[in-house]
Amino acid sequence: MVPSRREQILAVAAELFAARGFHGVSVTDLGAACGMSGPALYRHFDSKDAMLAEMLVSISQELLTVGRRRAAAAGSPAEAVRELVDWHIDFALANPALIVVQDRDWASLPDEARERVRSLQRRYVELWVAQLRRCDEGVAPRQARAMAHAIFGLLNSTPHSARLPEPEMREVLRRMALDALGVTGPVLR
Repeated sequence: MVPSRREQILAVAAELFAARGFHGVSVTDLGAACGMSGPALYRHFDSKDAMLAEMLVSISQELLTVGRRRAAAAGSPAEAVRELVDWHIDFALANPALIVVQDRDWASLPDEARERVRSLQRRYVELWVAQLRRCDEGVAPRQARAMAHAIFGLLNSTPHSARLPEPEMREVLRRMALDALGVTGPVLR
């Protein structure tokens, strides 16, 4: 599927924001990188802040939506956790710029968008919590939350740690995550 012009602009903006920071990129810089004038961007977005908001809200929504779908299609709790791990690895390896932007430019996100992202992220964490607790009912909710956040930390380190070819890095991350979570079953696809 060919990305829309709006999606193309967001992808370029994510790369620029990751490289130079949200405040280090002007609308003129964004326009030039997208092959248009800076003011022409306003046909697609109300502001640079709106770009950042859509970028982070949409990826948070996608993480939750796809995560729910993959967990629901799984045949067992352990398979659901493996599907969530695989999905998050897919996301992390495909979107290192978004991870950097989320980490570094969180404070620049407009308040309403920040609350929307937080809400989506909390629901994504709770999806993981539910599946982890289905695998081991002895795991308390707060322990499962800590486990999920620790795995996110590992997987979201890819902008800084992905030094291997992608297939090899994917397998290293998968093995580490599943081992850390204590998920049994076949590790290799």
